[in-house]
Amino acid sequence: MTVLILTSEQDVTADMAVAVLYERGVPVMRLDPADLPGKAVLSADYAHGDFDGHLSVNGHVLSMGGLRSVWVRRPGEPAAHAEHASAWLTAETRQALYGMLYSATTRWMNHPRNAEQARYKPWQLRVAHRSGFAVPPTVITTAPRVAQQFAEVHQDVVVKSASGPPPDDPTLALPTTLIGPGADFSAVAAGPALLQRYVPKRADIRLTCVGSRLFGARKRAAPGQVDGRYGDTGYVWEATEVPDRIANSVHEYLTLSGLAYAAFDFAEDEEGLWWFLECNQGGQFGFVELETGQPIAEAVALWLAQRAMDRRAPESRR
Repeated sequence: MTVLILTSEQDVTADMAVAVLYERGVPVMRLDPADLPGKAVLSADYAHGDFDGHLSVNGHVLSMGGLRSVWVRRPGEPAAHAEHASAWLTAETRQALYGMLYSATTRWMNHPRNAEQARYKPWQLRVAHRSGFAVPPTVITTAPRVAQQFAEVHQDVVVKSASGPPPDDPTLALPTTLIGPGADFSAVAAGPALLQRYVPKRADIRLTCVGSRLFGARKRAAPGQVDGRYGDTGYVWEATEVPDRIANSVHEYLTLSGLAYAAFDFAEDEEGLWWFLECNQGGQFGFVELETGQPIAEAVALWLAQRAMDRRAPESRR
């Protein structure tokens, strides 16, 4: 039984889990959908009332009947590396690849349907509320007056991107920025703005979840720091205990979202309360493991190496 990993060749974080799988003798196939067609070949047969499918990468053939699990890490766009790449070819290749994989009975980390929904920040906030997290008051709006009123009520607010850097310029930095009620909100009419009440924090928290296992990491914040992703604070990530209340909310969130892996970000205030900021269904864990020594890659590998308890239906949220 083989683990299929959908990711790019340059994914160092995936390498960490692959090394553990190799050590344990678990067969692995690594595929970047951008290499299909070309370096990779697929074939799916729906005939005689049955289904059979195969993937071939560098001479290694994987039957869908021998698929143990799928890890959707950082896959490229299907057919992006094809000799005659086009939007149509990408759509056709996505249909062929993911349609075949969906037809197999296997475990997913994370199932693409669930992962796509989990990327939406407004949806995350709703699920976070339902799961019992402390969530800062937030508004997403294209109405300047609504934004102005929100800032007047909460005084210090932050503005952040809901989707991250634009796809055509992924290197563009979009740090969370602190603003006050005196700001000019007229530009909000040009595009949705996400405003959130500012949480003065004493630390950033990254909580990595692999199945039922939780790995908490804490990094002290510099005085007045707003976005812990940018700038050197002089502090490093350290392992930290996860409060029971947070653990219960995390498990509820994963149940509601249908995720097997997730990376949560929290702001810890002066009273020690963890405020939910976001949940990245494909968040990096390599930097946390390197600084804290927590065995996250091993946990991922062990989850992928497990055999599904019920092979009758794909593991996805209904």
